[in-house]
Amino acid sequence: MTRLCANKILRPDGFGLELRFGWHIPTGDDSANQGGLMRNLLIGFCLTWLLVACDASKSDFPVRSEAVRSEVEELSTNVAIVQLTADNIETYNTPRNLSGSRSSAPSATWNYRVGVGDVLDITIWDHPELTAGAGVRTPEQSGQRVQADGSFFYPYVGQVQARGLTPETIRDDLAAKLADFIPDPQVDVRVAGYRSQAVSVTGEVKTPTRQPLTDVALTLLDAINAAGGLTEQADPRRVTLRRNGNNYMVDMQAFLEQGVRVNNPVLLNGDVVSVGRIELLEAYLLGNIVQPSTIDLTKENITLTQAVTRVGGLAEDRADARGIFVFRDTPAGITVYQLDASNPVAYLLGARFTVMPQDVIYVTSAPLYRWNRLISSILPTLTTAGAVSNIGAVSSLGTN
Repeated sequence: MTRLCANKILRPDGFGLELRFGWHIPTGDDSANQGGLMRNLLIGFCLTWLLVACDASKSDFPVRSEAVRSEVEELSTNVAIVQLTADNIETYNTPRNLSGSRSSAPSATWNYRVGVGDVLDITIWDHPELTAGAGVRTPEQSGQRVQADGSFFYPYVGQVQARGLTPETIRDDLAAKLADFIPDPQVDVRVAGYRSQAVSVTGEVKTPTRQPLTDVALTLLDAINAAGGLTEQADPRRVTLRRNGNNYMVDMQAFLEQGVRVNNPVLLNGDVVSVGRIELLEAYLLGNIVQPSTIDLTKENITLTQAVTRVGGLAEDRADARGIFVFRDTPAGITVYQLDASNPVAYLLGARFTVMPQDVIYVTSAPLYRWNRLISSILPTLTTAGAVSNIGAVSSLGTN
């Protein structure tokens, strides 16, 4: 029985292997099983060529929206294909503003006012008998504590109001009352124990704490430093200041790097500072590149050319430079940007296109690579089938 044989030879253009068919007349009769085997091989060859044709169709450039719309219908979204060129690159390049925003927290000046729980150290010059415990205990231990009603007791004059007043105002008031008992009293009032006012610092700081306010203004940066500084997971761009029931977002990074002074506000009594955890902003590089990976966009803008370079560039043995795609999800649907880098000059365009967080960068495979991959997966099957056919032929000859 005449049989159809396939021979594998190298194609003249060097693009993989070519299968050539010929008829072979055996010296003996072939069995029915051999005929069925060859019919299956013929069917396999036909399917193989169909697959090759389908696979090659995916490399048509430029890509059109209509060609891929059916592929994304199941996503219930719109898709737009944009081929990046020198004429439109500036239109689609939208770098993020990383310069830092100005805080909306209201500005404040600081002048300490005495509150309930504070301890006052009062000195009447030339009258040591009016300085209780002088030389025996510390001023904080021997001073006058402001009671719940906002006043403190002092000899001769009785209750003296202190809450909400500055030490200077208390001094003048006390001196006026003592003048009825002491000629021209020389009075000094200072706060020995600051206990009435404080701020809280929480979140991504090394030592969350409650910090008392003193006569020295406490800024946001001072409070964070007093709490041990930021942790490695802290995001200095996302510091929340809660004041009087309102939240204000403060970008500390803008103050540290650019000197935006309003982003280092003076803290007031009851303020709560919360340092947020950094949220990693990434883009994803997949497909035929040297090292598929992610790139960190948290602190800097990175262009398409930079992104591809940082992961080793395109895999030259299998990548199709015409098919560098950036998939971006937008409120209007999915936008796919295509960069044709078959000409290396196109990488200059890529250096003007900024990658955004959550972008997916995908590099397609070259037709030759897909052909070689297909052939390498088929050859073992053909080899096995040929071996089975030869065994059948030998068996038939032995029987005859």
